[in-house]
Amino acid sequence: MTEVSEILMSVLSTIRVPRPGDRVHKDECAFSFASPESEGGLYVCMNSFLGFGSKYIDRQNAKTGQRAYLHITRTRKTQKEDDSNSGSGDPPKKKPTRLAIGIEGGFDVEQEQYEEEVKVVLLPERLEVTSEDLASMPDVVKERVSLSIAGLQAADSVSHALQVQQWDGEVRQESKHAAELKQLDNGLKIPPSGWRCEVCDLQENLWMNLTDGKVMCGRRYFDGTGGNNHALQHYQQSGYPLAVKLGTITPDGADVYSYDEDDMVLDSKLPEHLSHFGIDMMTMEKTEHTMTELEIAVNQRVGEWEVIQESGTTLRPLWGPGLTGMKNLGNSCYLNSVMQVLFTIPDFQTKYVSNIDKIFGEAPSDPTQDFKTQVAKLGYGLLSGEYSKPAPDPGDDPNASSESRGDQVGIAPRMFKALVGRGHPEFSTNRQQDAQEFLLHFINMVERNCRSGMNPSEAFRFLVEEKIVCQQSQKAKYTQRVDYIVQLPVPMDQATNMEELQEAEHRREEAEASGAPPPSAVRAQIPFAACMAALSEPETLTDFWSSAMQAKTTATKTTRFASFPDHLVIQIKKFTFGLDWVPKKLDVSIDVPDTLDLSALRAMGQQPGEELLPEVAPPPLMTPDVEVKAPVLDDSTVSQLCEMGFPLEACRKAVYYTGNTGIDAAMNWVMGHMDDPDFSAPLVMPGSSSAPGTTPTESLPEEHLATIVSMGFSRDQATRALRATNNVLERAVDWIFSHLDDLESMDVSEGGRSEGGSEASREPPPGPRVRDGSGKYELFAFISHMGTSTMCGHYVCHIKKDQQWVIINDQKVCASEKPPKDLGYLYFYRRVVE
Repeated sequence: MTEVSEILMSVLSTIRVPRPGDRVHKDECAFSFASPESEGGLYVCMNSFLGFGSKYIDRQNAKTGQRAYLHITRTRKTQKEDDSNSGSGDPPKKKPTRLAIGIEGGFDVEQEQYEEEVKVVLLPERLEVTSEDLASMPDVVKERVSLSIAGLQAADSVSHALQVQQWDGEVRQESKHAAELKQLDNGLKIPPSGWRCEVCDLQENLWMNLTDGKVMCGRRYFDGTGGNNHALQHYQQSGYPLAVKLGTITPDGADVYSYDEDDMVLDSKLPEHLSHFGIDMMTMEKTEHTMTELEIAVNQRVGEWEVIQESGTTLRPLWGPGLTGMKNLGNSCYLNSVMQVLFTIPDFQTKYVSNIDKIFGEAPSDPTQDFKTQVAKLGYGLLSGEYSKPAPDPGDDPNASSESRGDQVGIAPRMFKALVGRGHPEFSTNRQQDAQEFLLHFINMVERNCRSGMNPSEAFRFLVEEKIVCQQSQKAKYTQRVDYIVQLPVPMDQATNMEELQEAEHRREEAEASGAPPPSAVRAQIPFAACMAALSEPETLTDFWSSAMQAKTTATKTTRFASFPDHLVIQIKKFTFGLDWVPKKLDVSIDVPDTLDLSALRAMGQQPGEELLPEVAPPPLMTPDVEVKAPVLDDSTVSQLCEMGFPLEACRKAVYYTGNTGIDAAMNWVMGHMDDPDFSAPLVMPGSSSAPGTTPTESLPEEHLATIVSMGFSRDQATRALRATNNVLERAVDWIFSHLDDLESMDVSEGGRSEGGSEASREPPPGPRVRDGSGKYELFAFISHMGTSTMCGHYVCHIKKDQQWVIINDQKVCASEKPPKDLGYLYFYRRVVE
């Protein structure tokens, strides 16, 4: 028996064959972005199925003692080797015909053609075993090793499964109205062409109502194009729910919209419904874009948003440390932009990149599931420069190399995205997300994982002071809360080009009345000073319960900075709701400054001679029969608020504090108290059997309490978290980590139970840990959004590096010529050191 056979025989018990459910990491190193295509290939442990690049394989062998690894190397096929290519070169990529990812007809997910070579490597000797070598070895060795190799080759890798995760935006459900749809016998017959809107004579984007045959124009799009909403208005007047888009009817189907269900739907009786109005579906031809095609076009036309992407100029590609692009994994540009900015901040560099050897050395047995490891891996990938090099030239255009286009090898943060999105209903998907929401989600995860030691999220953390003054008694109430982002309102009434906007609106109304195409939109010019004034001006509270007056009265609320963070994040509140509660994006240009002085907004605290409002709870709601008992809340109002997405306890409070006076009053209460630190805390009403902290824990799931307590929290803190989230463990864990400062400042328990010592002998609870300093800042980065909603479109970031603005658009990293600072969504400032 040879030396290799003897070694294989000795480690045979550690060589496993992958089973269904095993996580196989054969496309990406756990500690770096090395892959089988990288220099040195990838080593997959034949026991744990974790992958390691050549830089980390010896460390892993020394740490675990595992000796058998499958070494996978891939080389890209040349055009002649690729059977799918013709001799004249690559065929053009197929245009997507389906609003989907990872399925036939959908957006391609980069399926490259490679030649793959595998062999077993035994460490630390680095002895290599090929399939030919196995043929001459004992049967027991040959069979076990061959099965393991075959299993690893056949298994879907974790990263591949994530990459091709199917998302089908075209999946439509059968309409509940289709089977029994009422159709009027009005004798109306629709011609096969030549349609016009019956109201405005528009000749495109036309919809026929399937109940009465009325042909009217569709909805107006965000940019003023599209229709004039006449089909929608007809539904609102008639209640007839289904309409078909004329011009999309073919023998294979058509676009059918249900106004009642507010979605594109299927109509299994469509041929019958069309025939009622004289339309033969089998003879119709497509003449209009379907709604899917329009959405696909939007997703492909990222290059049309010229200003933000600076596509009107030739941009110079940049390479080197700190200039590494990130691959878009399918609507992951929000993640790419946020992480690029975060790793320009020294706190994150120090925490994760400077300590990378220590982090990797302390990594658990499965580093792919360790937050610190994966964040450090991402940070090093962005900052080291190892992956900041031109991408392999695809060869489709000999006159345009990847270097001239700025395309990089870059990094694909699949492992990181899977980890930070795990269990989250939105960030675990391939859908587009709000960059601001992801930033807060990531900060929340950093908080969870930095309960001891350096916490880089402290760079953003600051205290907000809210001062409420009762206008009758002139007594004040002060509260403080922790925040990470300043949300800046956009006062549209302060636009400097108001006359131009009014003229544009007048032209739009004239065009709508005449049926002419709408004119081009005009962007509102809003002064940054007006936004800051809207943030700092006192807010009038018309329904404030004054503990001094023991009655409802008017009060003013003023918000100021109780501390200034090292790094300040400002969100422009471009996304809002119309009167119909439909989300919309404000098209505005704001002259955001390069330097900012917020010193005038520092909180001053209680002033000499100023009296405070007494700490007295509002009076209970009284019922006619019994004076002191828990009042009955209007369940229908509570339900309506909950359906809008607000926390249950906040909805109950809104109904309680507005005295069951209806949805409007409750909604106003919610909007005025969303920033309260106890917004989601449980409502305890007078006459109820318990107060916060004294609710019998028998009503709470004991296993949930034990889980949270095992994470290092007290039983009282766990109880409070579960009560605030209706006993849902996952939500309770999120709640407790997002209320760390409140919990850490709690006394021994909310119920006042003592654990030794009197109230007087206790030290005052420590406040939240915040940094403070000058309120003067300079802009160093901003993230811009293109599209009609945070749920669609594209994100790009601009970062100032070495006094030069750099645009990072996923894998493209270039010197910025005209950074569009007036069109940003998130702005990042750092404190000016004086």
